[in-house]
Amino acid sequence: MKHWIEAARLRTLPLSVSGIIVGSMYALAHPTDNVLTPTEVFNWRLFGFAILTTLGLQILSNFANDYGDGIKGTDNQDRVGPKRAIQSGVISPESMKRAIILTSVLTLISAIILIYYAFRDTNLGYSLFYLVLGILAIASAIRYTVGNSAYGYRGFGDVFVFVFFGLVSTLGVNFLYSKQLDLVLILPATAIGFLSVAVLNLNNMRDEASDRKSGKNTLVVKMGAANAKIYHYFLIVAAMVLILVFALLSDFHFDQYLFLVAYIPLTKHLVNVYKNQDPRALDPELKKVALSTFALSVLLALCMIFFFSDLIVNRY
Repeated sequence: MKHWIEAARLRTLPLSVSGIIVGSMYALAHPTDNVLTPTEVFNWRLFGFAILTTLGLQILSNFANDYGDGIKGTDNQDRVGPKRAIQSGVISPESMKRAIILTSVLTLISAIILIYYAFRDTNLGYSLFYLVLGILAIASAIRYTVGNSAYGYRGFGDVFVFVFFGLVSTLGVNFLYSKQLDLVLILPATAIGFLSVAVLNLNNMRDEASDRKSGKNTLVVKMGAANAKIYHYFLIVAAMVLILVFALLSDFHFDQYLFLVAYIPLTKHLVNVYKNQDPRALDPELKKVALSTFALSVLLALCMIFFFSDLIVNRY
């Protein structure tokens, strides 16, 4: 059990649910059709299964990454980061393959239940769209490193992370509640996507030498370490700016800018990356960015709930 928990990479899980938290709390803070009763706006079943589905997708991605890199020999003695399960021999490729299949099935079941609670027997078109989206997300999580045409080996991993853990996670879950798309929500969705990509970029910066040697052509391998740092600065800074613009456009009061606290560790992180000369020293930074993103999403959610409370006061 200990080895399976390690293979699931628990430190990546808080990051994966950040978009779910923001998208859900935005739905609570911006009720449609002049409905202001929380029980009519927020559905805990939706929230719970959205969290379960996203966690399943993240764990599936971690298992598949362990399996794909393990059987291809990418995870070897040259790898800088922590040893993977297949690499160290504590889990066999056959067992990991079975775990990938099981996790895929459980994630799909969770997604189907989520879709059912969102649309019931109405909006068949939306239900089918989300079902296809769920299957595509599962397939993409597996194909990141598994197979001869794994897109993670061609530098497209950043796209997957941005789309599914940024845009789809935030905008997709919000649509399940509201059945409409609010364009301003694209700002925090993009920000969370950028921060999620930043974690992947850190991982690839850390493993650049071993990835280059094994033929894993990540975006970092393609652009080089110097450009990867510039790319990283853009991801973090742009995310912070987008969240700030979102707050301004949403007319946050001064006491609703509590989320700025999360900018402190992110700023310190940028300084550490700027000073870094040893890729191995980047490994602790992954956890810092992941937890900072999670903290930012929770604080932003609390600020939006404060907005909801003000809305009720002003109404009644």
